[in-house]
Amino acid sequence: MTKTVSQKPKNKPLSEQVRKAMKKYFATLGNTSPANVYEMVMAEVEPELLKAVMKYTNNNQSKAAIALGLNRATLRKKLHRYNITEES
Repeated sequence: MTKTVSQKPKNKPLSEQVRKAMKKYFATLGNTSPANVYEMVMAEVEPELLKAVMKYTNNNQSKAAIALGLNRATLRKKLHRYNITEES
């Protein structure tokens, strides 16, 4: 019997990417105290998530809402908030 050597995936889990990004962010602050970190991260991540899911579902809001686990009205509000249109 031959053993197969498992290879590490090239793409790291999202949580690890977030952990690294936040570590880097906090390191660059120096003596400055962070504020509204949650809102800052969500404003960066949420629009890209919405765009990716909308592209994946061919801009079908019903399918996108299901994929995201959101109510369709909530999805529409978020798309409007970030000015995400079918052309985005």
